[in-house]
Amino acid sequence: MGTLKILIVEDDPVTLSLLAKRLRKEGFEVETTHDGDDALRRIAGEPFDVVLTDLLMPGETDGMGVLENIKRLYPHTEVILLTGYISVESAVEAMKKGATDFLTKPINFDELIIRLNKIDDMRALIKAATDLRNAMEVTEKSAADTIQELEIMLSEFRSAFSEVRDALTEPHTHSQDRIDKALNILQPLVN
Repeated sequence: MGTLKILIVEDDPVTLSLLAKRLRKEGFEVETTHDGDDALRRIAGEPFDVVLTDLLMPGETDGMGVLENIKRLYPHTEVILLTGYISVESAVEAMKKGATDFLTKPINFDELIIRLNKIDDMRALIKAATDLRNAMEVTEKSAADTIQELEIMLSEFRSAFSEVRDALTEPHTHSQDRIDKALNILQPLVN
């Protein structure tokens, strides 16, 4: 897989380096930062598919602040919180604020890769569904246009056939003249 663009926000340089190395090895596009304030500057400039952020970090912006800002700017960005410990209250608060998931440290890389692949699969499904919906809309529009054209043609045929009937049933007109008049009425419909 590995098609996701991921930002890792982690103040521990060892954990940051290990995460980045492993995710790049899996084929993901990875950028890193060591604090929440820098993360906010980066996400303001470009969206990421997934942000992995430490919950507790020094500085003005912790992991919860990163989560809140990402969800405000890019509601479809998935955020996974990383923490050495998490209370039930913190987990519930994070999920209410839009966190996709949380992982406890030390990180189980296999579990992380599985979760990222599920996110990637879900994004692919959503894109496929969106593409299908767009194709259906185009098809419906085309079908509606075709139906409208057919209705106009049918109306023109009905009108012409009514004129042909009237021309063919005109009393006091020679039969060949009636036929010629009927053929003249039908001529534009055949072209």
